[in-house]
Amino acid sequence: MTHELLRFATAGSVDDGKSTLVGRLLHDTKSVLADQLAAIERVSNERGMDAADLALLTDGLRAEREQGITIDVAYRYFSTANRSFILADTPGHVQYTRNMVTGASTTELALILIDVRHGVVEQTRRHAAIAALLGVRHIAVAVNKMDLVNYSKADFDAVRTDFIEIARPLGIEDVTVIPVSALVGDNIVDRSAQMPWYEGQTLLEYLEAVPVGLDPRELPFRLPVQYVTRPRTATHPDFRGFAGRIASGVVRVGDEVVISPVGRTTTVTGIDVLGTPTDVAFSPQSVTVLLADEIDIVRGDVISAAESAPQVTREINATVCVLGETPISAGQRVLARFGPKTVRAIVGSVTDRLDLNSLAHLPHTGALELNDVGTITLRLADEVAVDDYDVLRTTGAFILVDDQDGSTLAGGMTRC
Repeated sequence: MTHELLRFATAGSVDDGKSTLVGRLLHDTKSVLADQLAAIERVSNERGMDAADLALLTDGLRAEREQGITIDVAYRYFSTANRSFILADTPGHVQYTRNMVTGASTTELALILIDVRHGVVEQTRRHAAIAALLGVRHIAVAVNKMDLVNYSKADFDAVRTDFIEIARPLGIEDVTVIPVSALVGDNIVDRSAQMPWYEGQTLLEYLEAVPVGLDPRELPFRLPVQYVTRPRTATHPDFRGFAGRIASGVVRVGDEVVISPVGRTTTVTGIDVLGTPTDVAFSPQSVTVLLADEIDIVRGDVISAAESAPQVTREINATVCVLGETPISAGQRVLARFGPKTVRAIVGSVTDRLDLNSLAHLPHTGALELNDVGTITLRLADEVAVDDYDVLRTTGAFILVDDQDGSTLAGGMTRC
C-alpha cells in the first residue's frame, strides 16, 4: 500500500512542551519500539516519576547536539494506516533561527506550540514569521498544557484570537488551532473527555486529513538538467538525453518546451522514467527527456513549458537567512547555487533586515550576521533561470557558498 507523505516541522518556545508532544505523538501512534519504551520507563522510575516521561524520546538527539555533533534538525519518521510522516523537530531558541529555516524549508505544514498559560510570546511571532517567509502552506497551533488551566475554554479562545491576529498581517491564511495536553494525551491522538466544548479534530486527525502536495497539473513544468546522457551506441550514435528530477508540473511527449537561459524552443520527442519509455511524467519523478532539435544544453539549464518560462537574469533580489558564521555584506564575492547550477556572484547590496520582534523589514545596509534574515541584491557572472519563490519554491530557492572553502553561507529565496 502506498501512503501519502506529509512533511511537517515543529516549533515552540522553551518549556512549551514540544519534546513531550513529539514523544506523545510517537507513543500513541505505536511508533516507539518496545525496548525504547522500557528504557524510558526505567529512567522515569529512577527519577521518581509515576509514568514514562515521553520527552525522553527526543532527549538523546538533543544531547548529541550539546556534545558538538552536527545535527541541525532532528528528523522523526512514523506512519499510521492513512499516511506516512516526516517530522522535522527544530530548535526553538532565537539563536537557532537558521535551524528552523532549514527544517521548515521543505515542509508543507508548521506545528507551532504555545503554552496556554503564557499565550503568544515573541518566539511565537518569530516562528509564524519564518513559516510565512518560507511559504509554508498550513499552520497548526497546538495550545498546550490545557490541564494546567483546568481545560478552560476562555483561556484557549484568548490564545487562538491572539495568534489569528498576528497571522493575518503575515499573510497566513490556513490556520488550525487545537487545545491539547501533551503530558496527559488530550486531543493528541485520542479525543479529550475534559474538553467537550471543543468539536474540532484531534492533532493526529488533522495531520492525517490536511491536504498534501499540489496537483502537478496546476504548476508550470520545470526540469533543471542534472546530466546530459550520450551513450553513443551503434544503434543510436547521436543519442542525447537530458536527465534530472522534475521540480514542478507535468511534461508530455509532443509538448513545446523552452531551454533557459539560452532561450531556444523545441519539442519533447521522448520521455524515459527508470528505463521505461512513457508518454507523460510529473513532479517529483526523475526522468530523461529527448528533444526534437540539437541544442547545446548543459548541466544547470532549465527545460520548461514554453508558455510559462522562468525569468532569465544576471541580477536578482532575494531574501536570505544567514546560516554560517561569516556575515553577508555588500561587495562580497560568493558562489550561488541554483539547483544543479553554480555561478560566481557578488553581493551588490544589503537593503533591509527583518526585525524578529516587530516582524518589520527595517532599512539596513550593514552586514547580515548569523541567523539574520534580510534582503540583498545579487549580481551574477552568468545568466540563470529562476522563478519567484512565492510561486515555485524549488526553482526559486538557492544557497550562497564561500568561494574559498565551500562552506554554506546563506539560504536564499528569489523575489522576482
